[in-house]
Amino acid sequence: MRGPDVPAKALDARALAALAANPGCGRRAILDGAGVDKASLASALGAPSVFGMSQFAFMRGNAFEARVKADGGAELLRLVHERLDPGAEPPAGARVPDLSATGPEGRAARTALTLREATAAGGWALLDHPMVALDVAGSPAFLEPDAVVVHPDGGWSVVEIKSFPMLDGSADPAKVGAAARQAAVYVLALERIAARLDPAPRVRHRVLLVCPKDFTNLPTASAVDVRRQRAVTARQLDRLTRIEEIADALPEGVCFSPALPAEELAAAVEAVPASYAPECLSACELAFHCRARAREADAVTALGRPVRAELGGLTRVAEVLAAARGELGDAGDPAVAALRRAARLRAEALGAACR
Repeated sequence: MRGPDVPAKALDARALAALAANPGCGRRAILDGAGVDKASLASALGAPSVFGMSQFAFMRGNAFEARVKADGGAELLRLVHERLDPGAEPPAGARVPDLSATGPEGRAARTALTLREATAAGGWALLDHPMVALDVAGSPAFLEPDAVVVHPDGGWSVVEIKSFPMLDGSADPAKVGAAARQAAVYVLALERIAARLDPAPRVRHRVLLVCPKDFTNLPTASAVDVRRQRAVTARQLDRLTRIEEIADALPEGVCFSPALPAEELAAAVEAVPASYAPECLSACELAFHCRARAREADAVTALGRPVRAELGGLTRVAEVLAAARGELGDAGDPAVAALRRAARLRAEALGAACR
């Protein structure tokens, strides 16, 4: 599906959180499952995306993460001890195991083995950029948390390191929410590993969010409870249509290679149903393309999920306007009745303003 000699683009936790947030989008499910580079695809379709991290932000984030993990992660472990487990012994002399292995499958196996050994050994251990696997719609996704810490009591904690500032002890709620959804994916993956051990270690649902303090490059941290995000993500992943079912419904030989002619590529993309919503603009590289198609189709989904949910069986903007004018629909339908009442109120307000 990617085209000849096109390498697969691996799913990361950010993409997985976005995928789980829109489980009805078969287009994203099949493209992510096939490892298609959606940014290149969007450019080839003539709707390039501005979604993603700038090169400057990427370099700044890497520099901050290196500072947090310097000296064997001493400062990071101090923050974990202070914010998540103050009753435990101080993390002096914590182990930092080597997680190197060949390929994502090898790294995931090495991570699982290291977690088991560190839990059995007791004491503190810091796993720097471990690799964990999570089944997504029948296909494995390999995910790489910033860090996972093993506590002396055998519990496991996820650490998320972000470059946005924490001002006076608090950060931008939208960015914290996005980080929590991302961390919840890691928590789910760790729970899958823990379930295979006997006894199963406890995967903590309070994760550590590490950010720059105020306007400095000094790290500070906050404990974030991700139980709600974990529950929502688990439920949404369970609802995802299996990739095989979507692929079976596609035309024979469909391909999403950016090297294809624009018309052929557009036809291949349109062969997979999408579920566009304005929220996609901040989470998906194909959002501009899907928005243009939704507007061309006069679909009410372009107005947002809450509006779509209120309109019942009215799926096109023209139908909504006709229902509001009394030209379409059953007056006993709550959605139609609400539209007609809104139209009357609008006409009265405009009439009063003109007098």
